[in-house]
Amino acid sequence: MKIGHITLKNNVIVAPMAGVTDRPFRMLAKRMGAGLAVSEMVTSIPSLWKSDKTVRRGNHEGEPGPISVQIAGADPEMMADAARYNVDKGAEIIDINMGCPAKKVCNVAAGSALMRDEALVKRILEAVVNAVDVPVTMKFRTGWDKDNKNAVAIAKIAESSGIQSLAVHGRTRACGYSGEAEYDTIAAVKQAVGLPVIANGDITSAEKAAKVLAYTKADGIMIGRAAQGKPWIFNELVEYLATGKLPPAPTYSDIRAIVLSHLTDLYGFYGEHQGCLISRKHIGWYVKQLPGGEDFRQAMNQLKTAEAQFEAVNHYFDLLLASPQHPQ
Repeated sequence: MKIGHITLKNNVIVAPMAGVTDRPFRMLAKRMGAGLAVSEMVTSIPSLWKSDKTVRRGNHEGEPGPISVQIAGADPEMMADAARYNVDKGAEIIDINMGCPAKKVCNVAAGSALMRDEALVKRILEAVVNAVDVPVTMKFRTGWDKDNKNAVAIAKIAESSGIQSLAVHGRTRACGYSGEAEYDTIAAVKQAVGLPVIANGDITSAEKAAKVLAYTKADGIMIGRAAQGKPWIFNELVEYLATGKLPPAPTYSDIRAIVLSHLTDLYGFYGEHQGCLISRKHIGWYVKQLPGGEDFRQAMNQLKTAEAQFEAVNHYFDLLLASPQHPQ
């Protein structure tokens, strides 16, 4: 799959998720097979660029390319400046956020709120495309609400503005993440434009990915929440889409190694104190479907040092591996 002049190794992409797709997660997802991982949303407000949060979100040290940075905002000039700023810091792809349904984003007319103003969308897209010499992509939704689905119109504006690929989440802004994603609008977008189109929303398995690709005729798949606690889903999708067969499921030993590696990267990236706090949600996701996972999650949330977390994870997986019910 190509985005502008950049060729991805496959068409399975990590969705940008605030609070999730930090550098440790992006690097893990790429090791697990993802062809591209989009950064957490970065603000276009210049006064915030030097804040610890924004600096950390823009940190790609050691991350294998291509580097895709998502920017958010509602002012064309500020968005253009943000694009230039992030390209100067190493971004190889700039992604424009028109999909975030969060109130704090939509209340300042950014994210999916932009879809209510097609003229402003055009000004923003043209400003960003003209500001940088790297491919510019966009993630958006089917519309503002069920009575205002204008994704096809927005897609045509994007194509005429020089956008190089589109990721469509199969929900409106009003839906948030509730209900079920629909794929008819994604199919309509694909039919309406000549750009690569990436399908997103409720794709939780390799089999579902194949069905969505066949139904929508989309060029790629974007995985968000389904990768939380299951980063090996990217390898599953890549293998299944290529061969029609799933790779072997990870063993408890495999999962332990992934968890410990992820925790090590989080401690190194955030420092031990904050790394321990952030690790808690990831550990909760990893063990959610495992025996005794909820009790273990609650116990982990009381631990405040990297050493204690490591010891607890090792003890938990030792018990799983020693269990008479151990299936692997």
